[in-house]
Amino acid sequence: MGHPWPRLLCALLLSFALSGCYALRSSHGGGQTEFTLPRVIDARDVLVPAGYRIEAVATGLTFPTGIAFDTQGRPHVVEAGYSYGEAFATPRLLRIESDGRTSVIATGDDYVPWTGITYHDGAFYVAANGQREGTPTGGRILRITSDGRIAVVVDGLPGRGDHHTNGPVIGPDGWLYFAQGTATNSGVVGPDNAEMGWLRRFPDFHDIPCADITLAGENYTSENPLAGRGKDTAVTGAFVPFGTLTEPGQIIPGRVPCSGAVMRVRPEGGPIELVAWGFRNPFGLAFAPDGRLFLTENSYDERGSRPVFGTGDHLWEIRRGIWYGWPDFHGDKPLTDANRFKSSRGEPLRFVMANHPDNPPRPVAVFGVHASANGFDFSRNSAFGQVGHAFVAQLGDQAPMVGKVMAPVGFKVVTVDVTTGVVHDFAANAGSVNGPASWAKNGGLERPVAARFDPAGNALYIVDFGVMTADEKGLHPQPQTGVLWRITRVPDTAP
Repeated sequence: MGHPWPRLLCALLLSFALSGCYALRSSHGGGQTEFTLPRVIDARDVLVPAGYRIEAVATGLTFPTGIAFDTQGRPHVVEAGYSYGEAFATPRLLRIESDGRTSVIATGDDYVPWTGITYHDGAFYVAANGQREGTPTGGRILRITSDGRIAVVVDGLPGRGDHHTNGPVIGPDGWLYFAQGTATNSGVVGPDNAEMGWLRRFPDFHDIPCADITLAGENYTSENPLAGRGKDTAVTGAFVPFGTLTEPGQIIPGRVPCSGAVMRVRPEGGPIELVAWGFRNPFGLAFAPDGRLFLTENSYDERGSRPVFGTGDHLWEIRRGIWYGWPDFHGDKPLTDANRFKSSRGEPLRFVMANHPDNPPRPVAVFGVHASANGFDFSRNSAFGQVGHAFVAQLGDQAPMVGKVMAPVGFKVVTVDVTTGVVHDFAANAGSVNGPASWAKNGGLERPVAARFDPAGNALYIVDFGVMTADEKGLHPQPQTGVLWRITRVPDTAP
């Protein structure tokens, strides 16, 4: 048996070479491409498994984010009214008619974006947020009747930051479940939050824990983007406003509603209850056929005062009362593992919490880094197939803003066997390299943001947000490029 040192030296040299190549190469995200209107739509450019077919049923949508069905089984889509890149429009609830035309059911006000929708007992429930000037109270849950009347079910949610109020979904117990994203990338307010558009509007805003936590006293020095403070730099700790120093052993009081959590409320309103917490951006919620609750989480970006490298998105099974690891873990892996998570943009990561409520569980599945795993649903009908599997829409990377990627990540719909965690592509664009249609220069999918089955379970509807290109200056969403797709089983191939 040979001496191990030569093999170890070769491994170290290969590691340095690969990391050096990664550091030197430029990013090649799916949004880093050129696009010229109009968007071409051609279902033949989307690959689905044998025995299935895909078709576009509505086009020309502006920033659609979710779909729900009324008692007659008619699809209704929400248009967000806002997109990253500071693009604003009017949020709308649209009914999709059988010929693809849209009928406006309701329009919203300045509380944007609308990020999700469900239907229950004669009304739609929509998650709304306060990203526009003049909406300082943050996130809401709205109830919209079929004649367009809007009522506020929940108000004052901490949705002013990087991530929004998401969901909602009705559980088997009749409660309305929803998710609230965090204010920051990894617990510390920094200059990146000014770039995200909210720090100057809300200089005292920060993440709110769901229970009392004790800080480790880790602080981060950054540029100071706030005018009038008279300093070029600022020092900021976790779970406190920008420019606030923290001390070891400092206790941050928790409360509900809070950041990075799944909560629930009665559909008619009332007290909010905590379900689980410790998520970064919990986006999609869905109940499996057996009644278990699952969630998709958008994981860390490589940005800000505490950048984190190489963290894939998660699919979680949600158990009540559990803390799931944010901002000190990625899944069940501690961020202090420098071999996994250290960014070239920062120092090795240290815990910001002095102790942790739980040892985070292992996620059901881990998706690609920056895939943006969002809205999803479970198959319940054997005529469609894959009963009990999750069908997950992946919006796709937003590189280079969120970090570097070597090739497009996401931009497709995948299935997950929740018993094994195995992930398979289900609907993706044709071509030698995965990516959005604008990258592939074809008429296929752009940015799938939600997937939901119709009430009978015979058809899977895919909400395609539309074209959103990216460069060093930010994101550039294109209005009226959103599409609603439908996937069905070819009749003679159904089991």
